[in-house]
Amino acid sequence: MAALAEQTAAGPRPERGDWRTLRAVGEAGQAYMAGLVPASSGVQSSTYYARGHDEAAIRLRWYTKNSREPSGSAGAAPTPAVVYAHGGGMVMGTLDLYDEVISWYVDRTGVPFLSVDYRRAPDEGIGTTLAEDVFAALTWLIGHADELGVDPGRIAVMGDSGGGGPTAGAAILARDRSVALARQILVYPMLDDRNQTPDPARSTYLTWTYDNNYTAWRAVLGDAFGADTVSPVAAPARLTDFTGLAPAYIDVGDLDIFRDEAIAYAQQLAAAGVPIELHVHPGVPHGWERFAPHAGSAKRAMADRAHTVSTL
Repeated sequence: MAALAEQTAAGPRPERGDWRTLRAVGEAGQAYMAGLVPASSGVQSSTYYARGHDEAAIRLRWYTKNSREPSGSAGAAPTPAVVYAHGGGMVMGTLDLYDEVISWYVDRTGVPFLSVDYRRAPDEGIGTTLAEDVFAALTWLIGHADELGVDPGRIAVMGDSGGGGPTAGAAILARDRSVALARQILVYPMLDDRNQTPDPARSTYLTWTYDNNYTAWRAVLGDAFGADTVSPVAAPARLTDFTGLAPAYIDVGDLDIFRDEAIAYAQQLAAAGVPIELHVHPGVPHGWERFAPHAGSAKRAMADRAHTVSTL
């Protein structure tokens, strides 16, 4: 954390409500973290486009392991696949800044990933648009499963932090629209716009602060922020009926402001009969495995996620 603080000390400090500075500072931090581990060389990528619910073009990046049989090869068995929504508080992050993360998962598991360039709040998309973009990527992959060598019954959605909210929202859309989904993998997900009361016990360790959280949710929801009418597709913690959702894997750090909302989401899934695997990692803050990748807890978390992907 000291090294991370040193890296960010020279930059501007985003004020509450200033999403532009938050984006600039956050993306600089993501670029720093991407350089902490060696790039995975055994992975290739290509670009595709899906159509959003409003017919907007959604850029997609398809990652495969170099050793994998080419799509459509005779005798090649279809594989599972993962649709991934990058982190960034729903206001920042890019496909390029997550190239290292996605490549690691693909190289480690051999499972292809489809990374989604969903529209970020508030200047590109707001409200349910972010989840709709992830859902559009899911349906695009199902529609192109044959040519990409994918088993349409073994596709998961996955996202971390700010990408976890649109991922959970896409899982809700998949249920409501009767679209097959094998699993939802939520890594310290940002689910609840109402999580705005600071916890002093965690204040020293916050890498994503309550001010950041306010800024981001305000950008996503605009004037609807805090209202009773917020859609659970935009803020999944607002959901009241969890029945029929895809099986879930959730992990979160004990010093993360998202800890309680992640645990509550897992509890509600379980109460509705949805299979759930929950990991709460003690003594670590938000995003710890990115800026401390060589820590034992980081290695365990990444191995657990890779195992979950490998068993789709």
